[in-house]
Amino acid sequence: MKPVIAIVGRPNVGKSTFFNRLTSSRDALVADRPGVTRDRQYGYCHHDSRTFLVIDTGGIGEEDHDSRDVAELMTEQSMLAASEASALVWIVDGRAGLTHVDETLIKEFRKLDKPIFLAINKLEGHDSTMPMSEFSSLGLDSLWPISSKRGDGVNNMLDAIAETIPDTSALDDEETEGLTISVLGRPNVGKSTLVNRMVGEERVLTFDHPGTTRDSIKIPFEKNGKDYVLIDTAGVRRKSKVQDVVEKFSILKSFEAIEAATIIILVVDASEGVTEQDSTLLGMIEDSGKSCIIAVNKLDGMEASDKERVKSELSRKFAFVDYAVYHDISALHGTGVGNIFKSLNQIEKSLDIDASTSDMTDILEYAVNKNPPQLVQARRIKLRYAHIGGTNPIRVIIHGNQIDKVPVAYKRYLAKIFRNKLKLVGTAVLILFKGGDNPYKDKKNILTDRQVAKRRRLMKFVKKR
Repeated sequence: MKPVIAIVGRPNVGKSTFFNRLTSSRDALVADRPGVTRDRQYGYCHHDSRTFLVIDTGGIGEEDHDSRDVAELMTEQSMLAASEASALVWIVDGRAGLTHVDETLIKEFRKLDKPIFLAINKLEGHDSTMPMSEFSSLGLDSLWPISSKRGDGVNNMLDAIAETIPDTSALDDEETEGLTISVLGRPNVGKSTLVNRMVGEERVLTFDHPGTTRDSIKIPFEKNGKDYVLIDTAGVRRKSKVQDVVEKFSILKSFEAIEAATIIILVVDASEGVTEQDSTLLGMIEDSGKSCIIAVNKLDGMEASDKERVKSELSRKFAFVDYAVYHDISALHGTGVGNIFKSLNQIEKSLDIDASTSDMTDILEYAVNKNPPQLVQARRIKLRYAHIGGTNPIRVIIHGNQIDKVPVAYKRYLAKIFRNKLKLVGTAVLILFKGGDNPYKDKKNILTDRQVAKRRRLMKFVKKR
C-alpha cells in the first residue's frame, strides 16, 4: 500500500489549498472562511519518483458555529484519517501565531505515535524567524515555513517526508481508477448515507440537516474484487434559493462530478415525492448522455398506497428518460443497496460495446423500414449508414441527406431502437447526424465551343415558338 499523508489542523489554515497543491488538482473546495471542508478527501501526490496518498480533512479544535454536533463529527472524521496515516502534515497559521487550540492538538497528535511535519503556512512576504521561534516551543523536530498558495517551501518538506517514510513503491501496483459513479440529488435525500452503505463504512459525514456535504468527495473502494470510485456530491437546490457563495461553488463541483463519472446515481426522497428540482437534475444527466440509476430512497415505513403513488409519479415525470434503471432502497437500513451493484456491472458491460459499421447500419435500416422519416418539401430524408462514434457516453453517428430536418421525436425513436437492439442497460444513446457535402455545389459547368453553338441553334427554335 502507498504511504498515506493526512493533512490536519484548525479550520481555515490552508489545508485544502495545500491538498490541491500536492495533488495538482482542484478536488478540494477552497474558500476564505472556516468550516468549508467537512469530509475526508483523497488524492495522489507525485514527488520525484515517489507517490503518496494524501487525505484532506476538516478543521478540528474549534466549534462549528452552525452546529456543535457537526463539529464533533468533523473532528471524529479527521482523527480517524490521522490514525490511518503513515505521517501527519500539521498545518498552522503563521500569521495568527501559536494558539491555545494548537497546544491542545499537539497532545492529541502525539498519542497517535506518527511522524509529524509542522507546516507553518501563510508566510509569503513575511519573515519566518518569529513564527519559527514561536512554534518551536511545541517541541517538534520538523518545522517547515511554507506558502500553500504560492508553493514556497513545499518541495523541501516533501523531500523530508520522502526520507522519513519507507519507499514501498516496489510492492505497489499502479493506482487504478475503477468504475466512477457520482451520487447526485437534492439536499438531505440520503446521498451520503447511501455512499457509506455502498462503501461499507462511515466514510463521509452524515447528519439530519440539509447542506452537511459541501464538497464533491472521491472515494475509491473495492467490492467483490472489483474497483470502484464513488463521488459523493453536495445537494443541489433551485438556483433562486442559493445565496451562500460556498454553496454556489459546491453546486458547480456537483456539476463537474457528472462529467467525471461513467454512471450517475440520482437519489430521490420518496417521502417528499418527485419535485421539479429532481426533474431538472435528471434533465442534466440526460443532456450529459451518462448512464443513469434512479435510487428511490426512504420507501421503508410508507403505506402501500403511498408507494404506488410515488411510483406512478416517477413514471409520469421521468418518462423522458426511459432508459434509467430504478431501485427501491433504504440507505439507512441497507435494503436494496446490494442490487445497485448488479446494475452497475450490467451498465459497465453495456458501455463496452464493439459493434461493426455493418451491424449498426443494419439496425438503422430496420428502424427506417419500420418507421420511415417524414417527407420534407416532398423529399424523403435519407439516412444511409451508421457507426459507433465513441463510448461514455455512447454516440451513434448517422450519415445521410437533409439531416438538419430530422425531427427531435424521430431522433428519440432512433435512440430507443439502438438501445433495444444493442441490449443496453441503463445507458443513453446520443444520436449525431452527419451530412455529405455536394461536390458540385457552387461549381459552374464550363461549356465547350461545340456545346455553345448547339445551344444557340436550339434557342432559335424557342424564339420562333
